[in-house]
Amino acid sequence: MKRYFFLADNLDKLEAVEHDLEANGISTPQIHVLSNDDRGVTTRKLNDVEAVLRKDVVHSMERGALIGAAAAAVVLAVGHYSGATASAAGWMPFIFLAIVVLGFFTWEGGLFGIQEPHHEFKRFQQALASGRHLLLIDINEKDHGILNRVTAHYPELEFSGTGNGAPQWFINLQNRWKHFVEVMP
Repeated sequence: MKRYFFLADNLDKLEAVEHDLEANGISTPQIHVLSNDDRGVTTRKLNDVEAVLRKDVVHSMERGALIGAAAAAVVLAVGHYSGATASAAGWMPFIFLAIVVLGFFTWEGGLFGIQEPHHEFKRFQQALASGRHLLLIDINEKDHGILNRVTAHYPELEFSGTGNGAPQWFINLQNRWKHFVEVMP
């Protein structure tokens, strides 16, 4: 899926855009609003970006895990080439240490990431700080016509680029969960 970014000055217009997109077949999990006006987003019942996804936690944890994997490989290599694995303890202390090192670097990456805005949203920080709002729409290529048709009715939306959208399986899972919650008594 591909993510489309639009900047707008008015949350009421974004509410109308969201309703029009949903009326034309784009599901709620495909549409998000990022704004510094959390109260306004909540009041209008817009689908906001989850707090954990506003920060760069996941991306930084992935980077930390890569560094941790390299450090864990170094620990295992030191154990092997030092000959310490020939002792009665064998490989077990080095394997446990490698797991701890991997976990530590992954955790540290997450701690660094929680201090930073999401890497895809950094370019919009100035606009958000000035009171504007960001509309994110994840669509397949087949839904591109719907997006063009709906956004054409809102000239105040400023197209602001594209990015990688949420995976289709994740959107499908959210749609199924929403349906499950709605049909439950």
